[in-house]
Amino acid sequence: MTTRQERAAATRDHLVDAGLRLAEETGLAGMSVNLIVERAGVAKGTFFHHFADRAGFLLALHTEFHDRLFAEITDAVAGMRPGRDRLLTAAGAYLDGCLRHRGIRALLLEARAEPAIAHAIAERNRQAGEFLTPDFTALGWADPAEGAALWNGLVVEAALLELAAGGRRDPIRTALAQFLPAPGGRP
Repeated sequence: MTTRQERAAATRDHLVDAGLRLAEETGLAGMSVNLIVERAGVAKGTFFHHFADRAGFLLALHTEFHDRLFAEITDAVAGMRPGRDRLLTAAGAYLDGCLRHRGIRALLLEARAEPAIAHAIAERNRQAGEFLTPDFTALGWADPAEGAALWNGLVVEAALLELAAGGRRDPIRTALAQFLPAPGGRP
């Protein structure tokens, strides 16, 4: 990568980071290009050099956040065998990641209404289901792909509950674990 390409990538990353911070304050609906460039300290032309429009920027926010979070999750479960413990470890990494990045509430809740992001959400949910299916297979579920899809939705809802509560809530995490059979239990 050339120095110019490195600077361009750094500027793009800076805009995305500013957007993630801004999402916590304004949500997606209140996030305008003017606010983004003001927060990032760049010219409006710089924004449009990196993103075609606001919708493209919101899609980049969604993608960047979830790519970072998925990397944390895969690191957390590296070397673990598929099953209940891996599911709970992945869920804990997801929930902790959401709490560290408070602006994610906007990306989890409001993004569903953004047409530009709807396809990306569906694709991300498909990928999550694919990642989790071996765990439900190991647990002996008759329909592991469907179990994985439902578990993904349950964990996202747990994240929204913790965000609304203002932080980690052990009763939410305990309840989440109770949806999975104990070792040796039947699904």
